Amino acid sequence: MKKISWLLFAAVIILTVTLSISARTPRKDNQALNNSDFNSTQKLAYAERLIESFYVDSVNSDELVEEAIISMLKTLDPHSSYSNADETKELTTPLQGNFSGIGIQFNMNNDTLYVIQTTVGGPSERVGIQPGDRILSANDSVLSGVKRQNADVLRILRGPKGTEVIVNVLRKGTPEPIKFRIIRDDIPLYSVDASYMAEKKTGYIRVSRFAESTGKEVEKAVKELQAQGMENLIIDLEDNGGGYLNAAYEMASLFLPKGSLVVYTDGPRVPRTDYRVDRNPVMPDGKLVVLVNQNSASASEIFAGAIQDNDRGLVVGRRTFGKGLVQRPFPFPDGSMIRLTVSRYYTPAGRSIQKPYVNGDAEDYYMDIYNRYKGGEFENADSVHFADSLKVYTLVNRRPVYGGGGIMPDKFVAVDTTGYSKYYRDMMANGIFNRYVVNYVDQNRDLLKKKYSNEREFVDKFQVTPAMIEGLVAMGEKEGVAPDPEGLKISRSPIEAFVKGLIARDLWDMSGYYMTVNPVVSPVYHEGLSLISNDRSYNEKLNGSPEQ
Repeated sequence: MKKISWLLFAAVIILTVTLSISARTPRKDNQALNNSDFNSTQKLAYAERLIESFYVDSVNSDELVEEAIISMLKTLDPHSSYSNADETKELTTPLQGNFSGIGIQFNMNNDTLYVIQTTVGGPSERVGIQPGDRILSANDSVLSGVKRQNADVLRILRGPKGTEVIVNVLRKGTPEPIKFRIIRDDIPLYSVDASYMAEKKTGYIRVSRFAESTGKEVEKAVKELQAQGMENLIIDLEDNGGGYLNAAYEMASLFLPKGSLVVYTDGPRVPRTDYRVDRNPVMPDGKLVVLVNQNSASASEIFAGAIQDNDRGLVVGRRTFGKGLVQRPFPFPDGSMIRLTVSRYYTPAGRSIQKPYVNGDAEDYYMDIYNRYKGGEFENADSVHFADSLKVYTLVNRRPVYGGGGIMPDKFVAVDTTGYSKYYRDMMANGIFNRYVVNYVDQNRDLLKKKYSNEREFVDKFQVTPAMIEGLVAMGEKEGVAPDPEGLKISRSPIEAFVKGLIARDLWDMSGYYMTVNPVVSPVYHEGLSLISNDRSYNEKLNGSPEQ
C-alpha cells in the first residue's frame, strides 16, 4: 500500500469517516474528481470506499483500516506504532502491575507443568498448592503430556477475577491426583527481581521494568536493606527495556535532593515539561552505582542519566540503547491504540537520549545494536565516538558527558565471553538447565530445606557436585545435545553457577538466583561492586571524566 504522509488525523478520519464522505457514493462512470473536492485526509477515506464498493473480491473493512494505519506509522520514527485490542492488552498488562490468574510460577519439563513457586498470599497458595506440584489439568483443558506452549498455559490459567478454576494436581508421595478449586484473583507483577546485601555495607537491587508500582517497590527494598546496615547501593538495570516515565521519575526521587531535575520532555507541538523531585530522598547520601548495558532503554536511560548528570552516582557497563522518544497513547473505542511519538526525552544537562534514525527505516534502526557489536563497541570503549558538538557538563562536578544516543557509562565494562562455548549455548537453548533443576529440586526439596535455613546459607555452602554435572550431561545427551568435554571445561564455572542459582530460585526466590550468579557470570556486576567498595576509585571517577 502506498505510504501516506498525513499521520494521525488520517487514521482517525478512517475510523470516523465524515458524513459528507460516508454519504458520497463513488461515481459509477469512474470519472476523476476535481482536486478541489478532496483534501488529503478525505482522499484516504474515499480510497477505502472505492475498495469496498468495486474491488473484485470481498474485503474486510476493519483489516483495511488497520493496514492503512500501520502503513502510515511505518513512514515515521521506529517507535510510533499501532496495536489491536489483544496486542494492546498484552502491552499494558506488564506495566499496570497486575493481572488476574491463579498465582503460580511454572516450568514445562518433559511436557509436565511443574509449579516452581506460588505467589505469596495468592489464590494457589491459599488453597494449598505447593512448589513441586504437577498440574495435570485446569477445568476441561489438559495441561501436562500434550506439548503445550507457555502462551497456551497462560491463556488457560489466567482469566477474570472471581472466576473458578478446577485443577488436578499430582504431588510427590501422593498416589492419586488432588483436586483443587481455585478462585482467580489479581496477581501482582513485580518490578524488583532481587534485593540483597552484596557486601557488609553494600546492597543490590535488580529492577526488571518500570511499571506503576516500581517506585514503591524500590523504596521498600531500599528501606529493608538500610535496616540490614546498607550504606551504599548497586541498582542493576541491565536488560531493562524501560516502561513508564513516572516510574523512572519516582525512583530517581528516592536518591536525588528535593528540587533536582530528573528529566524533561520537549517537542515542536508539545510544550517543555520538567520533572523535578518534589520530596525528600530516602537515600540522600552514600555511594550509588547504576549497572546498564546495550539493552537498557527508555526509562532505564532516564534514571541513569538523572543520576549521572546530577553527579549523584556512577554508571557502570556499556552504552545504553538510545531510546529517547516519548510516545503518547491514543486509544480507540474498540480497545486498539496508536502510540504516537510526540516529544523527546532530555537528561538534566540537556542531552537527548535518542540515537539517530531515519523516518521509515526501522530495519537499520534495530540493526544498530548488532552493528555496535560488529564494530567492537562491546569489547572496547574506544570504539564509541562522540562529536565535540554533543558535549555538555554534569550539573555539580562539571564532568563532560555526551549526547547523541544512549547513556555512556562512567566506567566501561567489556562483554565477557571467556566462559562461553557452543556446548553451553546448546544446553541453554534446549532448556536442559531448567529441566535438570526441576527434577533435582523435586527429589531433594525437603532435604535441602532442612539442611539450609535460608538462601544466604545455601549460596555460601552448597556446592554443585561432579555427580550433578554428570547427570546434567546425561540429560543433555538424552535431549539431543551431544557431550562435549572441551566445551564443558570452558563453561563449567558458569554452568555450575546457573544450576546452583536455579536451585536457589526454586527453593526461595530470584534474589537467591542473582546472589549466586552475579559474582560468577556478570563482569558488570563485578566491576560495579569493585568500584563502590573502593572509596578512592569511586570518588576519583565521580570527580573526573566519564570514559569515552
